[in-house]
Amino acid sequence: MPARVHAIIVARPGSSARAQLLRTLDALRAQSTPPAAITLVVCGDAGSIRQSEVVAATVEGIIAARSGTSFADAVELARPRVLEGSAIWLLAQDTAPHPRALERLVGSLERSPSAAIIAPKLVQTDDDREIVSLGVSMTALGRSVELAAGELDQGQHDGRDDALGADIRGILIRGEVRDALRPDRALAGADEGLDLGVRARLGGGRVVLTPSARIAVSPDGPAALPAGGARRAYATRTAQLHRRLAYAPAIALPLHWLTLLPLALWRSITHLIGKRPEAVAPEWGAALTAMFRFGAVSRSRRGIRSFRTSSWASVAPLRVTRGDLRRRLDDGHGSEGGAVSELRFFSGGGAWAVLAALVVSIATFTTLLAWPVLGGGALLPLRTTVAALWADAAWGLRGVGVDLIGPADPFAAVVAVLGSLWPAGPSFSLVLLWILALPLAVLGGWFAATRVTDRSGLRIFAGVVWALAPTFLAALMDGRPTGVLVHLLLPWLFHSAVVAHRSWGAAGAASLLFAAVAACSPSLAPALLLLWVVAIGITLGGARIRGAVRLLWLPVPAIALFAPIVIWQLRHGSILALLGDPGQIWVGPQAGADAAGRLALATGFPTASFGDWTAVVGTPLGTWAGVLLAPLALLALASAVAPRWRAGITLLVVSLAGLATAFLAVGIAVSFAQGTPVAIWPGAGLSLAWIGLTGAALVTLDTMLTMPRVRVVAAVVSALAVLVCAVPSLLSFHGEKPVLTDGPSSTLPAYVAAQAEGEKPVGTLVLTPQNDGGLAAEVAWGVSETLGAQSTMLTTATDIRGTDITTLSVDLLSARDFDAAGKLGELGIGYVLLAKVAEGEGDRALTLRTSAVTALDQRAGFVQAGNTARGVLWHLEADAADRAELSASEHATARLVTTVQLVLVFAALLLSIPTRSSRRAARAQSRIVGRTPDEPMVLPRHAEDREFEDAHPVGDVAPDERATQDPDPADEPQSTEAGAETAPTDAGDEPEQDEPEPDAPLVRDRTETPEEER
Repeated sequence: MPARVHAIIVARPGSSARAQLLRTLDALRAQSTPPAAITLVVCGDAGSIRQSEVVAATVEGIIAARSGTSFADAVELARPRVLEGSAIWLLAQDTAPHPRALERLVGSLERSPSAAIIAPKLVQTDDDREIVSLGVSMTALGRSVELAAGELDQGQHDGRDDALGADIRGILIRGEVRDALRPDRALAGADEGLDLGVRARLGGGRVVLTPSARIAVSPDGPAALPAGGARRAYATRTAQLHRRLAYAPAIALPLHWLTLLPLALWRSITHLIGKRPEAVAPEWGAALTAMFRFGAVSRSRRGIRSFRTSSWASVAPLRVTRGDLRRRLDDGHGSEGGAVSELRFFSGGGAWAVLAALVVSIATFTTLLAWPVLGGGALLPLRTTVAALWADAAWGLRGVGVDLIGPADPFAAVVAVLGSLWPAGPSFSLVLLWILALPLAVLGGWFAATRVTDRSGLRIFAGVVWALAPTFLAALMDGRPTGVLVHLLLPWLFHSAVVAHRSWGAAGAASLLFAAVAACSPSLAPALLLLWVVAIGITLGGARIRGAVRLLWLPVPAIALFAPIVIWQLRHGSILALLGDPGQIWVGPQAGADAAGRLALATGFPTASFGDWTAVVGTPLGTWAGVLLAPLALLALASAVAPRWRAGITLLVVSLAGLATAFLAVGIAVSFAQGTPVAIWPGAGLSLAWIGLTGAALVTLDTMLTMPRVRVVAAVVSALAVLVCAVPSLLSFHGEKPVLTDGPSSTLPAYVAAQAEGEKPVGTLVLTPQNDGGLAAEVAWGVSETLGAQSTMLTTATDIRGTDITTLSVDLLSARDFDAAGKLGELGIGYVLLAKVAEGEGDRALTLRTSAVTALDQRAGFVQAGNTARGVLWHLEADAADRAELSASEHATARLVTTVQLVLVFAALLLSIPTRSSRRAARAQSRIVGRTPDEPMVLPRHAEDREFEDAHPVGDVAPDERATQDPDPADEPQSTEAGAETAPTDAGDEPEQDEPEPDAPLVRDRTETPEEER
């Protein structure tokens, strides 16, 4: 005798929901075997539904529930209306069964005495050829896995009839077990069907699949997973953790409970690596929810225990193993599937260009190979240990001044990273940086060019032009580490930032590079923020909301690094002080705010020497050196009318932003070098302008499809002109008085360095008579003044910061009678150095030096240690006190600031780490940004390619090539690039795909890397 079936429908009010409900009721009335009774549970206002004649004529009763009632709670409200012995059919407003669905479900129930649950095949409402769900299983660690979902229904799964669980929508529960198998209300709307199947299996029953019974479902019904990535991730993870606690043996339950938060931390890291940052907050929310739902866990365990008649071994055969999961998700293509854009770094000559630049660099800086420490210009030694490098990068007691406490400049973190690359002697990392600067610049320029062109020759052209930029060569020859680092980092920032809207991987890398560039040159931050705002506007204009969300992350690490120093400067200094250059402030050659200086800036030179041309041919002729850069500038301007004019104009805007930054920088002097105001270095702005100029020139050259010979001539002429312009700068190191020097390894006398070996906090008061009759006073700690220890809190100070050392210094050299040695000893200062002016002493400085020596020799408590190469040195007779330590509150502040900064930077670092799926996504999409739809890609030329080009000389495109063309990203949604995303799943790190571009290749790739939490 067929079982009596009572259908329970859960609905929510609303116009679309009402239409879905009427469709479902029509489908129930059309069943070949209709249910004996139908109960409708409305979660919300049921007024409009009660008034429907169709509803009144179909259902036996309507139950009104609160709007927030879950599907499981709604089913419980209807359960008392079900007659004894009736099977329960669980439906929702959006589950429309096909005409014979119930007949086949009931037939399976009658033919399978051991079946506790009969599950149908769920298909899409709009396309019943696509499977939504047919059976659910789980891994050994409890993560739910759909056995068939998102596939074209070709009957490939119809032979399967046994599963561990199923989607709860449309399942039929046998009447004899319906009281024991109730949807668990604690599962938060996910995995109810899987949980019912597990409990049925433990009770000796089975879940039988009936693929011939088809039910059409929508993705937004009351029984479906919550809409939205965060809500869905929270519900899924909450259900998984709750089932883990409910299924665990009693002896293991405390261990599982204790691992909830450590697992949340570990999985947060894996989410960031997998480019799913939106899943981090739900992960912690689910962990905290599961931790404190003791009553829900107790009820679930009690329900399982009361019905259980079999062991957990009965569940094991139906679990999905790690190997099965990998085989199901692997498409067989690996990381190369669907590749449409290759780098061709070696085959395209990029490697040879870098090698040639290395040869030029060695020829230019030959003697640097024998130098252990690089000195001169704005260079200083680094700390002798890696630990000291990172201590300088943290909030706390600064390495300059007497007792200055506060945040470190973000540049100190860049110095710490650089020094950590050569831990045996951190200062040698600067020597390596200078030797490798030219090849690294070519490498960066080459990779940045891959976002503009596919042509190998043009990529080499971009690398060479970028490495020979006048501002870069000036920074190299003048010993400006911040200028060198900015120029080396900018092309990588460009390479990642232009596709940051496509993927979280690119956004994470761009955010770190954004922070590093801003740390080396804070004056670039306004221009970078302006370009960031423009990028967000363009992305929103293209209706790419997810892309805009990724772009919002870009300045976050920089904000974390700069926030402490910004707050400090706003409280103690001025807002313009935030633009001050970090590191050693050096009164070196640079273009000024006068007419000659602005002419130099307008032509791309950061100094009035015009790339050392004035020293070669004289000032009148040297000012015409900018003419050599005219071919490149003309090519850049032509990009505004090229076929890819959107990309060209965008790059010209970048160039204008950099040029405006340079012009403003030379008019702002917020830093001081021994009392002398020093304007901001304009070279960083010119580097930004140069990348826009080079990119715009590439756009012009890349779009000369019908004029290949003109393209070659234009590129060669421009590159040769830039090379000729760079010759004097490249040869200046071998001139009479190069700025770069061999060391020193310490700016203090060897005697002090020996006493402070191991970075002991030995204080030295350095007094320097000035040629204008003044006296500069500063305090150095340890073996030397170091690059990472410098602080803009002091270099931009216009008043006293910390203990006033200037008054004590003046009194020390005066006739005033006081315990000078005692005062210095209390501050932790054990040495006094009377240093020499670097550029040579004038009469007034020499007079002050003579009187200072006499005064200090007559002071009690001072012993002259001798006349050294650094100046005259005295040490105190008595031992100096230890340097003051941080208070408890200051230690707490340091820990808080450092923790927040590390967490955000670490998150960006995890986002930037490439994964297998992100590499596959990068190869499946064009690297070019801004290509027009009618422009072909450039692939390696073979014999058949040349024959085709001869037959089609005017840029015709083969039909198969048109399939791989990319649209203009300004008009069309972008597909994914490196680090892109697909819909987040607990199974792996496959990135989340945006909508495919109309002209881009459609890559249907379902490969995911399985990931199990530990």
